Amino acid sequence: MATYTEFDVSDSLAEKTYNAVENAQNIRKGTNEVTKAIERNEAALVVVAGDVSPEEIVMHIPALADERDIAFTFVPEKEELGMAAGINVQTAAVAITTPGSAEDEVQDIVQKSNELREAEEE
Repeated sequence: MATYTEFDVSDSLAEKTYNAVENAQNIRKGTNEVTKAIERNEAALVVVAGDVSPEEIVMHIPALADERDIAFTFVPEKEELGMAAGINVQTAAVAITTPGSAEDEVQDIVQKSNELREAEEE
């Protein structure tokens, strides 16, 4: 994972996150769209790829999400995140705006991500 990440996620949590992105009713893709979704308080969960280079492209997203009290998590690969988002290119970040059928998964990811962040802060 890149150095700006505040916590490491397990493979199972990353897989659950990819599935939630894939099954969500409405998502925003790409750094600019995710930033706008956060600023407009439209995001239920923000997902950032850990292999973005240069990391400056996405390093503002966790801080902005935290400032707006929006949950965020990380996944290892931008290519797999793009596929989960239903696009044929990689994406650095995704915001789930309407979870739809992925509501339970999103809630579980939010809870586990918050626990991981709290553990890192101790």
